[in-house]
Amino acid sequence: MDLLDSMLVGFGSLVGWKPLIIIIVGVIIGILAGAMPGLSPSTAVALLVPFSYTMTPELALILLTTIYLATNYGGSITAVLINTPGTPAAAVTALDGYPLTLQGKAGKGLGTALIASTIGGSIGVIVLVLFAVPLAHIAIKFGPADYFALALFGLATVASMGRGNIIKALVAILIGLMINMIGIDPISGISRFSFGNDRLYDGFSLIPALIGLFAVSVVFAKAEEWTGFNRTLEKVGSKLPTLKEILEIRGAILRSSIIGTIIGIFPGAGSTIASFISYDVSKRSSKHPELFGEGSLEGVAAAEASNSSSVGGALVPLLALGIPGSATDAVLLGAFMLHDLVPGPLLFKTRPELVYGIFAALIVANIFILLLGLYGNRLFIRVVAVPDAILYPMILTLAVVGSYSVAGSLFDVASCIGFGIMGWLLKRYGYPVAPVVLGIVLGKMIETNFRRAVMMHGYSVFLKEKLALAVLIIAVISFLYPLMKQWKEDRAKRAAHSWKT
Repeated sequence: MDLLDSMLVGFGSLVGWKPLIIIIVGVIIGILAGAMPGLSPSTAVALLVPFSYTMTPELALILLTTIYLATNYGGSITAVLINTPGTPAAAVTALDGYPLTLQGKAGKGLGTALIASTIGGSIGVIVLVLFAVPLAHIAIKFGPADYFALALFGLATVASMGRGNIIKALVAILIGLMINMIGIDPISGISRFSFGNDRLYDGFSLIPALIGLFAVSVVFAKAEEWTGFNRTLEKVGSKLPTLKEILEIRGAILRSSIIGTIIGIFPGAGSTIASFISYDVSKRSSKHPELFGEGSLEGVAAAEASNSSSVGGALVPLLALGIPGSATDAVLLGAFMLHDLVPGPLLFKTRPELVYGIFAALIVANIFILLLGLYGNRLFIRVVAVPDAILYPMILTLAVVGSYSVAGSLFDVASCIGFGIMGWLLKRYGYPVAPVVLGIVLGKMIETNFRRAVMMHGYSVFLKEKLALAVLIIAVISFLYPLMKQWKEDRAKRAAHSWKT
């Protein structure tokens, strides 16, 4: 059976009212779960696995995979509107999405996120359909040295987040890396920097840290400059991006979709790393890099296209080899087993209607995400039209509930507030908070893979492994180029100043 016939079989399995209802329900649940801080894609899928037990395997897996896809878009809604990323990957969306809302362009921010998500998600699925098996065989050959190099390349994106002060961005990322060191050593199992507190053995949870740094810090900043109860956001625009604006950012969407898909294929890399790298590459490639971080449609598009396309990429090793590429894929692997299915090459031969039914459902789900997003945007925008006296307590409440929902722990709530104070202080003195998140996300991946590579092959492995060496060289160049550019600009300013005086 060739690919075209297989896809026809897949779309044929969606004929009928049940599959379409399941896709719509999955998309709605996914969007709502993504918009709720604390409910990551893996959590949202895990919560629905028990309910899928009574369904047929086809309908169950369609439901779970569409939830997975829609959750990545849902995270952008609160990221754009109230600077509260619903998912870790949406933290990158907030960098430009929230400034757009403050400028009265919430509709453009949400519209760009929606269009980029659906295009990115579709490209990810197309790559999944065309190259699932061969790409999975390539990804599985990656060793610890390669993963270390990939994570270090992600870390090199910090140079583009300093907004004119790369030193402050470096300090921020070091803070993130130090926070990541708290807890049990991933190799030796020894407790580090826990100070005898057993609640710190697992370190700080990412979601409370994320909510605190981005959302609670804004609440504290607004409280500091509070002037009264009658102030509201001056203008909340619901106007979507124009066709001209979409065409102007098409390069960022396509480029980021490809990057997101490729990074999603590597087990453990994930959508957050994909978003940071895509954002950095888009800023370097942009004609207007100075707009990034100030309300750039390109920045929103890059983040959303990459995190949605990473879903298709992450499903490649799961379906082709039975190896989960992310935490959500690990939950999906459990769902396969719950229905007596073993993902892998044999599944393509024995149950093609199921595999290609999932592919077809993801394509249809992207269409429903676009339609529901366009219809719901005006409703979402009303959230920020309320007075500050209601909006910011609502954000704080959402932050507390979201942090508590991760593990039902008041310690996570306290962590969220603590990170909120940290984020407020960092912003107050001109330090960006995004690098802190990047350090937390990449820290464990960098440390674990570096130590594994050295323990297995010695320090020379980074010179012997050609792919790792190439990525490391690119990472160094990516990091040094902005430094050299800033140094030249500073020298030119000093020369101009001395000439005037």
